[in-house]
Amino acid sequence: MATSLIVRNVDEAVVQALKQAAAAHGRSAEAEHREILRASLTAKPPRRSLADVLASMPLAGTDEDFNCRP
Repeated sequence: MATSLIVRNVDEAVVQALKQAAAAHGRSAEAEHREILRASLTAKPPRRSLADVLASMPLAGTDEDFNCRP
């Protein structure tokens, strides 16, 4: 760990939530902060299959809607 990070002007409610989460996980607020940053910035979104992507596309009409013949 080569760098320090200082975060200023954090809302008191956020600080309290961080402290509560830290206590619930049995670690310091600083360690909780590191874990939140690590988890949120290194997590890779699940890869979707082509079938899932195609199934999520909205219906755009019927084949007749795209018929260019008079």
